[in-house]
Formats: sequence, C-alpha cells, structure tokens
Amino acid sequence: MEYRRVKDQESYDVISQKDIESPDGRTLSSTTATSTLGAAGGLKGKQSWKQKSVVTIALTLLTSSQAILIVWSKRAGKYEYSVTTANFSVEALKCLLSLLALYRTWNSQGVTEDNRLSTSFDEVSVYPIPAILYMVKNLLQYYIFAYVDAPAYQILKNLNIISTGVLYRIILNKKLSEIQWAAFILLCAGCTTAQLNPSSDHVLQTPIQGWMMAIVMALLSGFAGVYTEAIIKKRPSRNINVQNFWLYIFGMLFNLVAICVQDFDAVMNKGFFHGYSFITFLMILNHALSGIAVSVVMKYADNIVKVYSTSVAMLLTAIISVFLFGFHLSLAFFLGSTVVSVSVYLHSVGKPQQQK
Repeated sequence: MEYRRVKDQESYDVISQKDIESPDGRTLSSTTATSTLGAAGGLKGKQSWKQKSVVTIALTLLTSSQAILIVWSKRAGKYEYSVTTANFSVEALKCLLSLLALYRTWNSQGVTEDNRLSTSFDEVSVYPIPAILYMVKNLLQYYIFAYVDAPAYQILKNLNIISTGVLYRIILNKKLSEIQWAAFILLCAGCTTAQLNPSSDHVLQTPIQGWMMAIVMALLSGFAGVYTEAIIKKRPSRNINVQNFWLYIFGMLFNLVAICVQDFDAVMNKGFFHGYSFITFLMILNHALSGIAVSVVMKYADNIVKVYSTSVAMLLTAIISVFLFGFHLSLAFFLGSTVVSVSVYLHSVGKPQQQK
C-alpha cells in the first residue's frame, strides 16, 4: 500500500508581500520577510534534497540486494531452509513494523476512529484476497530462481508494470496515455533483448518455464496492487498502518496454511528455523523493509525516485552478480536493461494529466 503525499498549500509569494512579526513582536519589512522566507525555503530545499537522496539510496540497495540475497541463501543450488517459514517470517516482521508505526501515531495523535485496530467484519473481509495473491507471488519468487539468475529476475519483475497498467484500465477504468502504451511495448522489447543469448543454440537465456513464472508473478502482483488500491479508496481516511496490519495478519494466516501443507513434517522434526543462515535472516529483513521503503518513497519523495532506483538496481544487481555468481555482463543485457529503464521512465512521466 502506498502513502498519499500531502502537499503544502501555503503560498510563499502571498506571505512575502505582507508584514511579518518577528519573535520579539517587531514588524519585519517586506524585503526582510522575503529574505527570511527565502533562507527558510533554501534550508527546506536542502533538507528535502538530502531526504530524497537517502530514500533513493536505501531503495536502490534494498531492490538490488533482494534477488542477490535469495540466490545467495541457496546451498548447492537448493534451499536448506523452508521457504514457507521464510515467507511467514517476512509477513510477521512487516506486521510488527506496522504496529510500531501505529503506536507512534497513537502517541502523537491519540486513538481515533480511523487509526484504531478494532474493525467490522465487512471491512476486514476484503483483505484475504490480496493477502493470498501476495503469498503465492512471494512463494513463486523463490522457485523462479531455478530458471533465472538474479539480473534476469531484476529485469523480468518489471513486467508487473504492464499487468498493473492493463488491470487499472480494465478494473478501475483508468485511462492510459499513448506514451504509456508505447512504454509497455518498449518494456517487452527490453526484457527480450536483455535475455538474448547469441553464444547458444537457444535464442533466449531464460527457458519458457522462467518466462511463464515471471508472467504469472506479474499478473498476481498487478491484480493484488489494483485490489489493494480499491480497498484504500473504499475508506481513504483509514490509517494506512491499520490497513497494512490486517493485510499482514491474513498473510501470516495463509502462510501458516502453506507451512502445514508443504513443510509440516520438516518444521515439526527439525524446527521452524532449520537451515537458516545469516544470509537468510538478511533476506527476510530485506523483504520486509522493501515494502516499507516503497511507502516511504511515496510519502517523502516521488515516483521518479522509484524509477531511478529501479533502473540503477538492475545494473547494480548485474555488477554484483559478476563477482558473486560469475554472471556474464553481455552487451545484450546492458542494452536491454537500458531500454527497460527508458520504458519505466516513460510510463512514469506519461501519466494522463487530470483535468481541473
């Protein structure tokens, strides 16, 4: 879920033309007031720039290390830990972070109708659908690495932009601009170019199983995202941390079911955290913080920051994979990732302008 940005509604131009009282009661002249506001605006601009820089770097590092940590957590090409317990741990950690954020809200604003955890059946009944979609999608991301490497995954995960855009058009009836439709085509071309394999009989490096899993993940992610936005719009005044809390609670419940179905014997005989390593715990922390980071971007930065982070993360993942996993950084991959970056940027700036 994404935070809605709150825009400053005060106009410095209007204020600067009026007399402003200093803290000791004296009236400042228009010129002095303008100077004071200019200095304050400059300081605010510097703080905003530093804030955006920190958020951009954090999101880039989290995004680029996500796939690397999953691949790195393998031992001899397989997971020694239970992926269902890892997924449950991610949901539990996100739920805890939401509660901590909610506790801060209670301390600063008090408990209100919009931020209390108590809810009705009608409200909470909408969360199981996106929760189960996210669960399946998150589990699939562990198994897709049997067919793709970390850099390829970083490229193919951008396919969710297409699924999300199309589902927005179908379900929420949101208009897509011609630039956005062109960006979708460019994105497909970029993903394909990055997977070209001229040194083999196979045209593409990723087999059909990998492409199918990437497409299914994109569809699940897109539908879950659109459904989640519909939930937010149903009650926009509801605190985002409360909504996240209930979403993660259902995520934990569904992952418990997955543990019982898939890894019950292993968990009962070897323990919940059997096979976990330091890298596994880092991976869980990364997955939990990545979701929070996207929310922070939407609150304190803008969508362009996310675009830049995604673009840099693709190249950074490839460079790190060269040293860790012996990945071959080909010209086709570099050109493909560049085309994908351009398409992501075009999709971001090509949003239809709302008519006032």
